Amino acid sequence: MAGLSVLDLGFFVTESAASPKHVAGLLVFEKPANAAAGLARRLTTEFLEHTKVQAPFNRVIVFSLAAMPRWREVDAVDLKQHVFYHPLPRGENDRKSLYKLVAKLHTPMLDRSRPLWEVHVIDGVEGGRFALYLKIHHAVADGVTVLRWAAESLATTADDLALRPFWTETHGVERDREKNGGRELLETIWNGAVDTGLRALGLGRLAAMLVLESANLTKNAIALPFIATEKTPLTGSVTKGRQFATAAVPMERVNLIRKKTRSTLNHVALTCLDGALRRYLEGQAYELERPITIQMPVSLRKPGEKTAGNRIGIIQVELSPPTDDPYIRLRNIGFSLRGVRNMVDNVAPQAIESYTILSNVVAQAAETLNLSEMLPPMSNTLVSNVPGPKERLFLRGAKMTEIHPISTLPPSNLLNITLVSYADQLFFGLIATNQVANLDRLSTYVQEAFTELEAAVLDAHTR
Repeated sequence: MAGLSVLDLGFFVTESAASPKHVAGLLVFEKPANAAAGLARRLTTEFLEHTKVQAPFNRVIVFSLAAMPRWREVDAVDLKQHVFYHPLPRGENDRKSLYKLVAKLHTPMLDRSRPLWEVHVIDGVEGGRFALYLKIHHAVADGVTVLRWAAESLATTADDLALRPFWTETHGVERDREKNGGRELLETIWNGAVDTGLRALGLGRLAAMLVLESANLTKNAIALPFIATEKTPLTGSVTKGRQFATAAVPMERVNLIRKKTRSTLNHVALTCLDGALRRYLEGQAYELERPITIQMPVSLRKPGEKTAGNRIGIIQVELSPPTDDPYIRLRNIGFSLRGVRNMVDNVAPQAIESYTILSNVVAQAAETLNLSEMLPPMSNTLVSNVPGPKERLFLRGAKMTEIHPISTLPPSNLLNITLVSYADQLFFGLIATNQVANLDRLSTYVQEAFTELEAAVLDAHTR
């Protein structure tokens, strides 16, 4: 039996039918020119034959009144309860139909009586394509880990036809250590004491930074939680039902902006999102009272760490004050992110994790008490950046052309945006409740904001 971290446990405690806590990915593949008919259906059949399921994909969650919830490995996994086939009918197989199906699949909670993952093979996508929708509970893994597992299951060349379903690989998952003797007991006690000390010191430092931030004495700390503009079309009580949209921009154009402005991918992406979100809210006849505040996950994993579960912190970041100049917006966001990076690098990861838990407990309490419509939200939305594979990947000779991350919604946020870079594209995945009007329009605004930023940068560097 394996225990859960407090953060992993939180995804179960806060989960509801209106707000399921799983992460997912949509992988789109282009069939080889010489592929025989029925490739996706055969792929589903072969998936079902790979019955040697490894941890953590053979674990179920066990709740007990006598002990904390724990993972328990099962003797066998019925893959028919985890692998599904969906043929799209002709005339209803365009991108809009694909996204509608994905939103439908993303809406329900995973069945806790079974291992918490699913794979859906979607056949007949227009243009000779098929797709995989992968769905895994957030307590099992964070988005970075899920994407890594998916990439490790694919081939790097078209002629590598081996099938490596992610549930058949161990992925470096840590198993329970047996307690053999006093040495390990003393080591555990010592590590626990050190961990507690680091949390206390780090939280104290974070608290000091937030006090200075509230008094406008520094801009080198994270933004304050619960000060984002309230009652926007993107905030409120999270309800059941989801919709999905995407945007994409070429990495070649992103990298040109980065080179000319000495910016990071995050700077460029958040500049586009800031401009797109402002335009969207203006179109909804809503004017923000202050800069857009986002929640931004940061990885707390050590270099090379490849464990399951979650090692993330979530902090608040204030984007740019209102401006019509995309170049100025980029500079403002770059300044803000540099301050945040400085803070994260100088605070113990344990403290950031504790801050994440404490702030989200408050936000979840407001959601549970139906106060999200009346109180300021934690942020206006959540934006995360998941690093993706740089090389092209293949599945049974089919080239993966797109990868779209799909996440969960935090309390009081009706929209979550996740971006991932893959090969020569930067993809934005937008998941929202059905309350959000014209989500497709927001995805269009993301691409338009990028074009505007590109033009402003090129103009500034040709003067």
